[in-house]
Amino acid sequence: MGKFSTILSRFKSKTKFSVGLHRSSWTSRSRTTPLCPSQPHLNSSYLTQNRDSLLFSLLSSRRFASTTAQNPSTLNPIQDPKRNQVIDFPGGAVEFIPEMRFISESSKERIPCYRVLDENGQPILGQNFMQVNEEVAVKMYTNMVTLRSMDTIFYEAQRQGRISFYVTAIGEEATNVASAAALAMDDVVFPQYREAGVLLWRGFTLQEFANQLFSNKYDNGKGRQMPAHYGSDKHNYFTVASTIATQISHAVGAAYSLKMDKKNACAVTYFGDGGSSEGDFHAALNFAAVMEAPVIFICRNNGWAISTPISDQFRSDGVVVKGQAYGVRSIRVDGNDALAIHNAVQAARQMAITEERPILIEALTYRVGHHTTSDDSTKYRPANEIEWWRVARDPVARFRKWIERNGWWNDTAQSELMNNVRQQLLHTIQVAESVEKPPFADTFSDVYDVPPSNLREQEQWLKEFVKKHPQEYPTNISV
Repeated sequence: MGKFSTILSRFKSKTKFSVGLHRSSWTSRSRTTPLCPSQPHLNSSYLTQNRDSLLFSLLSSRRFASTTAQNPSTLNPIQDPKRNQVIDFPGGAVEFIPEMRFISESSKERIPCYRVLDENGQPILGQNFMQVNEEVAVKMYTNMVTLRSMDTIFYEAQRQGRISFYVTAIGEEATNVASAAALAMDDVVFPQYREAGVLLWRGFTLQEFANQLFSNKYDNGKGRQMPAHYGSDKHNYFTVASTIATQISHAVGAAYSLKMDKKNACAVTYFGDGGSSEGDFHAALNFAAVMEAPVIFICRNNGWAISTPISDQFRSDGVVVKGQAYGVRSIRVDGNDALAIHNAVQAARQMAITEERPILIEALTYRVGHHTTSDDSTKYRPANEIEWWRVARDPVARFRKWIERNGWWNDTAQSELMNNVRQQLLHTIQVAESVEKPPFADTFSDVYDVPPSNLREQEQWLKEFVKKHPQEYPTNISV
Protein backbone atom coordinates (compact mmCIF):
# COMPACT_ATOMS: atom_id res chain seq x y z
CA MET A 1 0.00 0.00 0.00
CA GLY A 2 2.93 2.32 0.72
CA LYS A 3 4.22 1.93 -2.83
CA PHE A 4 0.78 2.72 -4.27
CA SER A 5 0.44 5.80 -2.06
CA THR A 6 3.68 7.09 -3.50
CA ILE A 7 2.37 6.58 -7.04
CA LEU A 8 -0.92 8.23 -6.07
CA SER A 9 0.90 11.33 -4.84
CA ARG A 10 2.83 11.43 -8.10
CA PHE A 11 -0.41 11.35 -10.05
CA LYS A 12 -1.84 14.21 -8.04
CA SER A 13 1.20 16.40 -8.64
CA LYS A 14 1.28 15.31 -12.28
CA THR A 15 5.00 14.65 -12.17
CA LYS A 16 6.53 11.60 -13.69
CA PHE A 17 6.93 8.49 -11.58
CA SER A 18 10.64 8.04 -12.31
CA VAL A 19 13.30 8.81 -14.82
CA GLY A 20 13.12 6.44 -17.76
CA LEU A 21 15.63 3.66 -17.68
CA HIS A 22 16.21 3.79 -21.39
CA ARG A 23 17.17 7.02 -23.11
CA SER A 24 14.65 6.61 -25.91
CA SER A 25 11.85 6.45 -23.34
CA TRP A 26 12.70 9.37 -21.08
CA THR A 27 14.13 11.96 -23.41
CA SER A 28 10.80 12.47 -25.12
CA ARG A 29 8.74 12.63 -21.91
CA SER A 30 7.93 16.06 -20.51
CA ARG A 31 8.31 16.55 -16.75
CA THR A 32 4.77 17.92 -16.60
CA THR A 33 3.12 15.30 -18.81
CA PRO A 34 0.53 13.20 -16.91
CA LEU A 35 1.39 9.53 -16.68
CA CYS A 36 -2.01 8.55 -18.10
CA PRO A 37 -2.88 11.16 -20.72
CA SER A 38 -5.99 9.24 -21.66
CA GLN A 39 -7.37 9.88 -18.16
CA PRO A 40 -7.03 13.65 -17.67
CA HIS A 41 -9.44 13.86 -14.72
CA LEU A 42 -8.14 11.11 -12.43
CA ASN A 43 -9.40 11.17 -8.89
CA SER A 44 -8.59 9.26 -5.73
CA SER A 45 -11.62 6.97 -6.05
CA TYR A 46 -10.70 5.91 -9.57
CA LEU A 47 -7.06 5.34 -8.62
CA THR A 48 -7.96 3.29 -5.57
CA GLN A 49 -10.33 1.05 -7.53
CA ASN A 50 -7.82 0.50 -10.34
CA ARG A 51 -4.55 0.60 -8.43
CA ASP A 52 -3.35 -2.91 -9.39
CA SER A 53 -3.75 -2.39 -13.13
CA LEU A 54 -2.27 1.10 -12.93
CA LEU A 55 0.70 -0.11 -10.94
CA PHE A 56 1.35 -2.91 -13.42
CA SER A 57 1.16 -0.59 -16.42
CA LEU A 58 3.42 1.97 -14.76
CA LEU A 59 6.13 -0.46 -13.78
CA SER A 60 6.01 -2.50 -16.97
CA SER A 61 6.42 0.66 -19.02
CA ARG A 62 9.81 1.25 -17.42
CA ARG A 63 11.37 -1.90 -18.85
CA PHE A 64 14.44 -1.58 -21.01
CA ALA A 65 13.80 -1.77 -24.71
CA SER A 66 16.54 -4.40 -24.88
CA THR A 67 14.48 -6.86 -22.81
CA THR A 68 11.80 -6.95 -25.48
CA ALA A 69 12.16 -9.14 -28.56
CA GLN A 70 12.76 -7.30 -31.81
CA ASN A 71 9.65 -8.97 -33.19
CA PRO A 72 7.40 -9.43 -30.14
CA SER A 73 4.75 -11.29 -32.09
CA THR A 74 6.87 -14.40 -32.39
CA LEU A 75 9.86 -16.20 -30.94
CA ASN A 76 9.99 -18.63 -33.83
CA PRO A 77 13.29 -19.09 -35.66
CA ILE A 78 13.85 -16.70 -38.57
CA GLN A 79 15.69 -17.86 -41.66
CA ASP A 80 18.57 -15.57 -42.61
CA PRO A 81 19.81 -16.38 -46.14
CA LYS A 82 23.34 -15.18 -45.30
CA ARG A 83 23.76 -17.35 -42.20
CA ASN A 84 22.12 -20.02 -40.08
CA GLN A 85 18.72 -19.62 -38.49
CA VAL A 86 18.37 -16.98 -35.80
CA ILE A 87 15.91 -16.62 -32.97
CA ASP A 88 14.46 -13.20 -32.24
CA PHE A 89 15.09 -13.35 -28.50
CA PRO A 90 14.79 -10.53 -25.93
CA GLY A 91 18.00 -8.54 -26.20
CA GLY A 92 18.51 -9.16 -29.91
CA ALA A 93 18.77 -11.89 -32.54
CA VAL A 94 20.72 -15.04 -31.56
CA GLU A 95 22.15 -17.27 -34.25
CA PHE A 96 21.70 -21.05 -34.21
CA ILE A 97 24.75 -23.18 -35.07
CA PRO A 98 25.08 -26.92 -35.71
CA GLU A 99 28.33 -27.26 -33.72
CA MET A 100 28.36 -27.67 -29.95
CA ARG A 101 30.69 -24.93 -28.68
CA PHE A 102 31.55 -24.13 -25.11
CA ILE A 103 32.80 -20.64 -24.38
CA SER A 104 36.41 -20.83 -23.21
CA GLU A 105 37.04 -20.08 -19.56
CA SER A 106 39.68 -17.54 -20.61
CA SER A 107 40.94 -15.79 -23.70
CA LYS A 108 44.22 -16.80 -25.33
CA GLU A 109 45.76 -13.43 -24.52
CA ARG A 110 45.39 -11.41 -21.34
CA ILE A 111 43.69 -8.01 -21.45
CA PRO A 112 46.42 -5.41 -22.10
CA CYS A 113 47.25 -2.68 -19.60
CA TYR A 114 47.08 1.00 -20.56
CA ARG A 115 50.24 2.94 -19.76
CA VAL A 116 51.62 6.42 -20.52
CA LEU A 117 54.99 6.57 -18.72
CA ASP A 118 57.61 3.84 -18.57
CA GLU A 119 59.61 3.08 -15.42
CA ASN A 120 61.98 5.98 -16.17
CA GLY A 121 59.19 8.53 -16.47
CA GLN A 122 59.44 8.65 -20.25
CA PRO A 123 56.25 8.67 -22.37
CA ILE A 124 56.14 5.40 -24.30
CA LEU A 125 56.43 5.52 -28.07
CA GLY A 126 53.22 6.24 -29.93
CA GLN A 127 51.54 7.59 -26.80
CA ASN A 128 49.14 10.44 -27.44
CA PHE A 129 47.97 11.23 -23.93
CA MET A 130 45.95 14.13 -22.56
CA GLN A 131 48.44 16.70 -21.30
CA VAL A 132 48.47 17.78 -17.65
CA ASN A 133 49.54 21.36 -17.04
CA GLU A 134 52.31 22.36 -14.62
CA GLU A 135 50.00 23.47 -11.80
CA VAL A 136 48.03 20.22 -11.76
CA ALA A 137 51.14 18.05 -12.22
CA VAL A 138 53.03 19.71 -9.36
CA LYS A 139 49.99 19.48 -7.07
CA MET A 140 49.63 15.79 -7.93
CA TYR A 141 53.26 15.16 -7.08
CA THR A 142 53.27 17.16 -3.83
CA ASN A 143 50.11 15.35 -2.74
CA MET A 144 51.72 11.98 -3.47
CA VAL A 145 54.79 12.92 -1.42
CA THR A 146 52.61 14.30 1.37
CA LEU A 147 50.55 11.12 1.45
CA ARG A 148 53.67 8.97 1.74
CA SER A 149 55.11 11.19 4.50
CA MET A 150 51.77 11.12 6.29
CA ASP A 151 51.71 7.32 6.12
CA THR A 152 55.26 7.05 7.46
CA ILE A 153 54.78 9.38 10.44
CA PHE A 154 51.30 8.22 11.43
CA TYR A 155 52.44 4.60 11.13
CA GLU A 156 55.27 5.40 13.54
CA ALA A 157 52.80 7.10 15.87
CA GLN A 158 50.80 3.89 16.02
CA ARG A 159 53.91 1.85 16.76
CA GLN A 160 54.62 4.28 19.62
CA GLY A 161 51.17 3.58 21.06
CA ARG A 162 49.86 7.08 20.41
CA ILE A 163 47.05 5.88 18.12
CA SER A 164 45.48 2.43 18.02
CA PHE A 165 45.34 1.64 14.31
CA TYR A 166 46.48 2.88 10.91
CA VAL A 167 46.29 1.99 7.21
CA THR A 168 48.93 3.04 4.68
CA ALA A 169 48.77 3.50 0.91
CA ILE A 170 52.49 3.11 0.23
CA GLY A 171 52.99 2.01 -3.36
CA GLU A 172 49.47 3.06 -4.36
CA GLU A 173 49.85 6.85 -4.26
CA ALA A 174 49.33 7.27 -8.01
CA THR A 175 45.99 5.46 -7.98
CA ASN A 176 44.88 7.62 -5.06
CA VAL A 177 45.95 11.08 -6.09
CA ALA A 178 45.82 10.92 -9.89
CA SER A 179 42.28 9.57 -9.89
CA ALA A 180 41.18 12.33 -7.52
CA ALA A 181 42.77 14.95 -9.79
CA ALA A 182 40.61 13.77 -12.69
CA LEU A 183 37.34 14.18 -10.78
CA ALA A 184 35.20 17.21 -9.96
CA MET A 185 34.28 18.23 -6.42
CA ASP A 186 30.61 17.52 -7.17
CA ASP A 187 31.45 13.86 -7.81
CA VAL A 188 30.67 11.79 -4.72
CA VAL A 189 33.32 9.39 -3.47
CA PHE A 190 32.65 6.06 -1.76
CA PRO A 191 36.08 4.88 -0.55
CA GLN A 192 37.34 1.67 0.92
CA TYR A 193 40.03 2.49 3.51
CA ARG A 194 43.17 3.10 1.45
CA GLU A 195 42.07 6.31 -0.29
CA ALA A 196 43.32 9.02 2.06
CA GLY A 197 45.02 10.58 -0.96
CA VAL A 198 41.64 11.28 -2.56
CA LEU A 199 40.52 13.16 0.52
CA LEU A 200 43.86 14.97 0.73
CA TRP A 201 43.45 16.19 -2.85
CA ARG A 202 39.98 17.50 -2.06
CA GLY A 203 41.28 19.75 0.69
CA PHE A 204 41.07 17.69 3.88
CA THR A 205 43.85 19.17 6.02
CA LEU A 206 46.63 17.34 7.82
CA GLN A 207 45.15 18.58 11.08
CA GLU A 208 41.78 17.07 10.18
CA PHE A 209 43.48 13.74 9.47
CA ALA A 210 45.22 13.90 12.85
CA ASN A 211 42.02 14.86 14.66
CA GLN A 212 40.32 11.76 13.31
CA LEU A 213 43.23 9.47 14.11
CA PHE A 214 43.40 10.73 17.70
CA SER A 215 39.59 10.81 18.06
CA ASN A 216 39.45 14.24 19.65
CA LYS A 217 36.45 16.55 19.85
CA TYR A 218 37.19 18.03 16.41
CA ASP A 219 36.92 14.65 14.70
CA ASN A 220 34.04 14.69 12.20
CA GLY A 221 33.00 11.26 13.45
CA LYS A 222 33.01 12.39 17.09
CA GLY A 223 35.41 9.62 18.02
CA ARG A 224 32.96 6.89 17.04
CA GLN A 225 34.98 5.45 14.14
CA MET A 226 38.18 3.46 14.00
CA PRO A 227 41.28 5.51 13.16
CA ALA A 228 41.83 6.04 9.40
CA HIS A 229 38.09 5.71 8.79
CA TYR A 230 37.68 9.25 7.50
CA GLY A 231 34.57 10.97 6.22
CA SER A 232 33.72 14.51 5.18
CA ASP A 233 30.38 15.78 3.98
CA LYS A 234 32.06 19.04 2.93
CA HIS A 235 34.33 17.13 0.56
CA ASN A 236 31.68 14.72 -0.79
CA TYR A 237 33.62 11.84 0.74
CA PHE A 238 31.44 9.22 2.40
CA THR A 239 32.70 7.80 5.68
CA VAL A 240 34.89 4.72 5.40
CA ALA A 241 33.40 1.42 6.55
CA SER A 242 35.51 -1.59 7.45
CA THR A 243 32.97 -3.99 5.99
CA ILE A 244 34.41 -5.04 2.64
CA ALA A 245 32.65 -3.95 -0.56
CA THR A 246 29.48 -2.52 1.00
CA GLN A 247 30.34 0.90 -0.42
CA ILE A 248 30.18 -0.39 -4.01
CA SER A 249 26.41 -0.81 -4.11
CA HIS A 250 25.96 2.44 -2.18
CA ALA A 251 27.83 4.25 -4.95
CA VAL A 252 25.50 2.84 -7.59
CA GLY A 253 22.45 4.08 -5.71
CA ALA A 254 24.00 7.53 -5.37
CA ALA A 255 24.88 7.55 -9.07
CA TYR A 256 21.31 6.71 -10.03
CA SER A 257 20.12 9.56 -7.82
CA LEU A 258 22.49 11.96 -9.59
CA LYS A 259 21.11 10.75 -12.90
CA MET A 260 17.48 11.28 -11.82
CA ASP A 261 18.33 14.79 -10.61
CA LYS A 262 20.14 15.47 -13.92
CA LYS A 263 23.34 16.47 -12.12
CA ASN A 264 26.53 16.98 -14.07
CA ALA A 265 28.36 14.60 -11.74
CA CYS A 266 29.03 10.93 -11.13
CA ALA A 267 29.70 8.61 -8.21
CA VAL A 268 33.11 6.98 -7.77
CA THR A 269 33.86 3.98 -5.61
CA TYR A 270 37.18 2.38 -4.71
CA PHE A 271 37.83 -1.19 -3.62
CA GLY A 272 40.57 -3.79 -3.66
CA ASP A 273 40.83 -7.06 -5.52
CA GLY A 274 39.49 -8.77 -2.41
CA GLY A 275 36.36 -6.63 -2.66
CA SER A 276 35.62 -8.12 -6.07
CA SER A 277 35.22 -11.49 -4.37
CA GLU A 278 32.25 -10.19 -2.39
CA GLY A 279 28.68 -10.51 -3.61
CA ASP A 280 28.18 -6.75 -3.28
CA PHE A 281 30.57 -6.20 -6.19
CA HIS A 282 28.61 -8.41 -8.56
CA ALA A 283 25.22 -7.07 -7.52
CA ALA A 284 26.47 -3.50 -7.89
CA LEU A 285 27.89 -4.00 -11.39
CA ASN A 286 24.72 -5.65 -12.61
CA PHE A 287 22.50 -2.99 -11.05
CA ALA A 288 24.63 -0.19 -12.48
CA ALA A 289 24.55 -1.67 -15.97
CA VAL A 290 20.80 -2.25 -15.98
CA MET A 291 19.98 1.16 -14.52
CA GLU A 292 22.63 2.90 -16.64
CA ALA A 293 24.02 4.67 -13.60
CA PRO A 294 26.90 7.17 -13.99
CA VAL A 295 29.34 5.46 -11.65
CA ILE A 296 33.07 4.71 -11.91
CA PHE A 297 34.28 1.52 -10.25
CA ILE A 298 38.01 1.75 -9.45
CA CYS A 299 39.55 -1.54 -8.38
CA ARG A 300 43.01 -1.32 -6.84
CA ASN A 301 44.27 -4.75 -7.78
CA ASN A 302 47.37 -4.84 -5.58
CA GLY A 303 47.76 -8.60 -5.68
CA TRP A 304 46.79 -9.33 -2.10
CA ALA A 305 43.57 -9.39 -0.07
CA ILE A 306 45.39 -9.19 3.26
CA SER A 307 47.23 -12.53 3.05
CA THR A 308 45.19 -14.04 0.21
CA PRO A 309 46.88 -13.75 -3.21
CA ILE A 310 44.77 -13.17 -6.30
CA SER A 311 45.62 -16.70 -7.48
CA ASP A 312 43.50 -17.98 -4.58
CA GLN A 313 40.66 -15.54 -5.25
CA PHE A 314 39.68 -16.08 -8.88
CA ARG A 315 40.65 -17.83 -12.10
CA SER A 316 39.56 -15.03 -14.43
CA ASP A 317 41.95 -12.60 -16.06
CA GLY A 318 41.88 -10.25 -13.12
CA VAL A 319 38.89 -8.02 -12.43
CA VAL A 320 38.59 -6.12 -15.72
CA VAL A 321 36.95 -9.02 -17.59
CA LYS A 322 34.13 -9.16 -15.08
CA GLY A 323 32.86 -5.81 -16.31
CA GLN A 324 32.10 -7.16 -19.77
CA ALA A 325 30.13 -10.04 -18.28
CA TYR A 326 27.74 -7.51 -16.75
CA GLY A 327 27.68 -5.16 -19.73
CA VAL A 328 30.01 -2.57 -18.17
CA ARG A 329 32.65 -0.80 -20.27
CA SER A 330 36.04 -1.56 -18.72
CA ILE A 331 39.76 -0.84 -18.94
CA ARG A 332 42.94 -2.11 -17.31
CA VAL A 333 45.45 0.59 -16.31
CA ASP A 334 48.95 0.70 -14.87
CA GLY A 335 48.10 1.80 -11.35
CA ASN A 336 51.64 3.02 -10.70
CA ASP A 337 51.52 5.43 -13.66
CA ALA A 338 49.95 8.68 -12.46
CA LEU A 339 49.36 10.01 -16.00
CA ALA A 340 47.70 6.79 -17.16
CA ILE A 341 45.38 6.79 -14.14
CA HIS A 342 44.55 10.47 -14.62
CA ASN A 343 43.77 10.00 -18.32
CA ALA A 344 41.69 6.87 -17.76
CA VAL A 345 39.59 8.36 -14.95
CA GLN A 346 39.11 11.62 -16.85
CA ALA A 347 37.83 9.71 -19.88
CA ALA A 348 35.70 7.43 -17.69
CA ARG A 349 34.07 10.41 -16.01
CA GLN A 350 33.20 11.96 -19.36
CA MET A 351 31.61 8.73 -20.58
CA ALA A 352 29.79 8.05 -17.31
CA ILE A 353 28.09 11.44 -17.29
CA THR A 354 27.46 12.17 -20.96
CA GLU A 355 26.54 8.61 -21.95
CA GLU A 356 24.95 7.67 -18.62
CA ARG A 357 26.85 4.44 -18.17
CA PRO A 358 29.01 2.71 -15.55
CA ILE A 359 32.75 2.27 -16.12
CA LEU A 360 35.08 -0.25 -14.47
CA ILE A 361 38.78 0.56 -14.09
CA GLU A 362 41.20 -2.10 -12.89
CA ALA A 363 44.42 -0.47 -11.67
CA LEU A 364 47.32 -2.91 -11.46
CA THR A 365 49.45 -1.85 -8.51
CA TYR A 366 51.10 -3.29 -5.41
CA ARG A 367 50.68 -2.81 -1.67
CA VAL A 368 54.24 -2.18 -0.53
CA GLY A 369 53.21 -1.62 3.08
CA HIS A 370 51.55 -4.09 5.41
CA HIS A 371 47.80 -4.46 5.09
CA THR A 372 47.33 -2.48 8.32
CA THR A 373 49.28 -1.97 11.52
CA SER A 374 47.71 -5.27 12.66
CA ASP A 375 49.45 -7.18 9.86
CA ASP A 376 52.95 -8.50 9.14
CA SER A 377 53.02 -9.15 5.41
CA THR A 378 56.48 -10.76 5.51
CA LYS A 379 54.75 -13.82 6.96
CA TYR A 380 53.00 -14.56 3.67
CA ARG A 381 55.03 -12.89 0.90
CA PRO A 382 58.79 -12.75 0.27
CA ALA A 383 60.69 -9.67 1.36
CA ASN A 384 62.53 -9.43 -1.97
CA GLU A 385 59.18 -9.17 -3.80
CA ILE A 386 58.17 -6.22 -1.61
CA GLU A 387 61.56 -4.57 -2.08
CA TRP A 388 61.46 -4.94 -5.87
CA TRP A 389 58.10 -3.18 -6.09
CA ARG A 390 59.24 -0.52 -3.60
CA VAL A 391 62.34 0.36 -5.63
CA ALA A 392 61.74 -0.59 -9.27
CA ARG A 393 58.05 0.21 -9.56
CA ASP A 394 57.74 3.21 -7.24
CA PRO A 395 54.92 5.44 -8.60
CA VAL A 396 56.19 8.57 -6.79
CA ALA A 397 59.70 8.31 -8.21
CA ARG A 398 58.37 7.65 -11.71
CA PHE A 399 56.18 10.74 -11.71
CA ARG A 400 58.98 12.86 -10.24
CA LYS A 401 61.23 11.95 -13.19
CA TRP A 402 58.56 13.15 -15.59
CA ILE A 403 57.96 16.54 -13.93
CA GLU A 404 61.71 17.07 -13.52
CA ARG A 405 62.21 16.40 -17.22
CA ASN A 406 59.60 19.08 -17.92
CA GLY A 407 61.52 21.54 -15.75
CA TRP A 408 58.76 21.74 -13.13
CA TRP A 409 60.68 20.24 -10.19
CA ASN A 410 64.19 20.02 -8.78
CA ASP A 411 66.16 18.82 -5.74
CA THR A 412 65.74 22.10 -3.89
CA ALA A 413 61.95 21.97 -4.19
CA GLN A 414 62.04 18.34 -3.07
CA SER A 415 64.05 19.12 0.05
CA GLU A 416 61.81 22.02 1.00
CA LEU A 417 58.67 19.94 0.51
CA MET A 418 59.90 17.04 2.61
CA ASN A 419 60.99 19.31 5.48
CA ASN A 420 57.80 21.36 5.47
CA VAL A 421 55.49 18.35 5.36
CA ARG A 422 57.37 16.63 8.18
CA GLN A 423 57.18 19.70 10.40
CA GLN A 424 53.48 20.13 9.67
CA LEU A 425 52.75 16.52 10.51
CA LEU A 426 54.65 16.57 13.77
CA HIS A 427 52.82 19.76 14.75
CA THR A 428 49.40 18.32 13.89
CA ILE A 429 50.11 15.30 16.10
CA GLN A 430 51.03 17.53 19.04
CA VAL A 431 47.87 19.58 18.58
CA ALA A 432 45.60 16.57 18.11
CA GLU A 433 46.96 14.89 21.23
CA SER A 434 46.39 17.99 23.35
CA VAL A 435 42.75 18.46 22.38
CA GLU A 436 40.21 16.85 24.71
CA LYS A 437 38.21 13.85 23.64
CA PRO A 438 34.56 14.07 22.57
CA PRO A 439 32.14 14.09 25.53
CA PHE A 440 30.66 10.76 26.55
CA ALA A 441 27.25 12.11 25.60
CA ASP A 442 28.23 11.89 21.92
CA THR A 443 28.30 8.12 22.28
CA PHE A 444 24.52 8.17 22.64
CA SER A 445 23.58 11.00 20.25
CA ASP A 446 22.69 11.28 16.54
CA VAL A 447 20.56 8.14 16.40
CA TYR A 448 17.25 8.98 18.06
CA ASP A 449 15.53 12.36 18.08
CA VAL A 450 14.42 11.54 21.63
CA PRO A 451 16.72 8.93 23.24
CA PRO A 452 14.78 5.97 24.70
CA SER A 453 14.94 5.24 28.39
CA ASN A 454 17.37 2.34 28.05
CA LEU A 455 19.95 4.58 26.34
CA ARG A 456 19.56 7.27 28.98
CA GLU A 457 20.09 4.64 31.66
CA GLN A 458 23.22 3.36 29.92
CA GLU A 459 24.62 6.88 29.62
CA GLN A 460 24.07 7.56 33.31
CA TRP A 461 25.66 4.22 34.27
CA LEU A 462 28.72 4.98 32.10
CA LYS A 463 29.22 8.42 33.64
CA GLU A 464 29.07 6.96 37.15
CA PHE A 465 31.48 4.17 36.21
CA VAL A 466 34.05 6.61 34.79
CA LYS A 467 33.84 8.78 37.91
CA LYS A 468 34.34 5.68 40.03
CA HIS A 469 37.36 4.46 38.00
CA PRO A 470 39.01 7.63 36.64
CA GLN A 471 42.41 5.98 36.43
CA GLU A 472 41.14 3.75 33.62
CA TYR A 473 40.26 6.64 31.31
CA PRO A 474 42.12 9.57 29.70
CA THR A 475 42.02 12.74 31.74
CA ASN A 476 40.91 14.87 28.79
CA ILE A 477 37.45 13.32 28.48
CA SER A 478 34.41 15.38 29.33
CA VAL A 479 32.00 13.30 31.41
